[in-house]
Amino acid sequence: MNASATTKATSVASTVASTGSGNDGPTDGAAFLTSPIVEEAVSRIVRELRTRQAVLTGARPATAAGKVTLDEWLKRSAEVKGRPALYPYVGSGFGNGPLVELVDGSVKWDLINGIGVHMFGHSDPEMVEANIRSALADTVMQGNLQFNADSVAFAELLVQEASKCSRLKNCFVTNSGCMANEQALKVCQQKTNAAPRIIAFQDCFMGRSTTMAQIGDGPAYRQGVVLNTLVDYMPFYDQDLGQRSIDMAVWHLKQYIHRYPKQHSCFVMELVQGEGGFNVAPREFFLPLMQLCRENGIPVWDDEVQTFGRTTSMYYFDQLGLGEHIDVVTLGKMSQACAVLHTAEMTPKPGLLSGTFQASGSAFGVGLAALKRLRDGGFYGIDGKIARLQKAWREHGEAFVKRHPAWFPPVTTPMGGRMTHLVAGTGGMMRITPFGGDKDRIMKLLHRLFADGVIAFYCGHDPYHLRLLPPVGVMQPEHFGPIFEIFEKSFAAVAE
Repeated sequence: MNASATTKATSVASTVASTGSGNDGPTDGAAFLTSPIVEEAVSRIVRELRTRQAVLTGARPATAAGKVTLDEWLKRSAEVKGRPALYPYVGSGFGNGPLVELVDGSVKWDLINGIGVHMFGHSDPEMVEANIRSALADTVMQGNLQFNADSVAFAELLVQEASKCSRLKNCFVTNSGCMANEQALKVCQQKTNAAPRIIAFQDCFMGRSTTMAQIGDGPAYRQGVVLNTLVDYMPFYDQDLGQRSIDMAVWHLKQYIHRYPKQHSCFVMELVQGEGGFNVAPREFFLPLMQLCRENGIPVWDDEVQTFGRTTSMYYFDQLGLGEHIDVVTLGKMSQACAVLHTAEMTPKPGLLSGTFQASGSAFGVGLAALKRLRDGGFYGIDGKIARLQKAWREHGEAFVKRHPAWFPPVTTPMGGRMTHLVAGTGGMMRITPFGGDKDRIMKLLHRLFADGVIAFYCGHDPYHLRLLPPVGVMQPEHFGPIFEIFEKSFAAVAE
């Protein structure tokens, strides 16, 4: 490892600590973390990783002995959880970017990545190095009472990027996207003097805590849960209806505001719906809704837990030019540690936000490395790497649909219209709608794809879609070639 790479990879904690100590020199912690012995050990591990990774170049089947090993692990998992896993997936802990090895020796293209958590795929050398260095810190977990310098640097980076295009000023770090949403709701409720109602879009997903499961528009996620959260659902944008869809949404919002004056604590918006079907909308859809909220004192909360980092800008509100209208934003997944950001006007009173855990030191180290690499590595912008990856997806997907029209019959939308965009999404959020959006056939397809070497998932509700969240940090346009070869095989098997 050269000197510049070592300097770049050195943890934030050691960088800050090296500013000095009571003896006018680097702290003992910084001296340890940057010692030649540590540097050489880390360098040797990363070199060995790169050498071993070279053998993973595409999907491959399991070995006979490996199948037995996988079955044993899956049995143990089912026994301890009380139910079987959705996929027969138990990782070996090793991979190469978008390729991951399982304990049975098979290698698969991972196009879901823990629902978008692993932005740089598997065993990325730079992420592994950041993880190793972070693991050398004094504790595993950091919290809101006691934290290290990298916790501060993580929050600062999020605020610095957000403040370039919004009024967002402060950041509270927490340990999951769902908890970030819980904290955001409390901020909004306190600001509005405990206004009891929430406005949300139909088909939204907020997380699986008791309150978030009630706000999310998924009946299966709240079965058996006491319903004590008041939610008013708004229609999301329908691309085929265009301006009429915008007018309908504005009309609905005016009705809710008229019916329940001063009773709404927030309007929570997924600017791109994740679980709901990777549904997108233009700026012209959100802007009048946000302006109505501002006029009526309703905070606008942008939920970017799934969107964050994976479009043509770090924050999707920046891509849409809506930053000045955002009061609160939540983020997570690819950032490793999660957070809620808010404007100065939304600053809560002492005691409202806290929690034992913020995140692990490794989450901060890897999260910072990922955010900086995305920010500085040419990923964003209309001609950035993420935009080019979406373009490649569209080209392959649309050609695939054209070759196999029988696999892609017309799809009826919830409003009774025809879905005209069977290949859709934005940035690193991709979807395709086969078999008329039938859930049972898509589930069969997912399992066949998995067996053939591609890991994907589903999203949406009547219709359902095949969902992809590829690791945009390492995924290349040319990777879609071998992936669509597997698609051909898997789709054909299910179509029969």
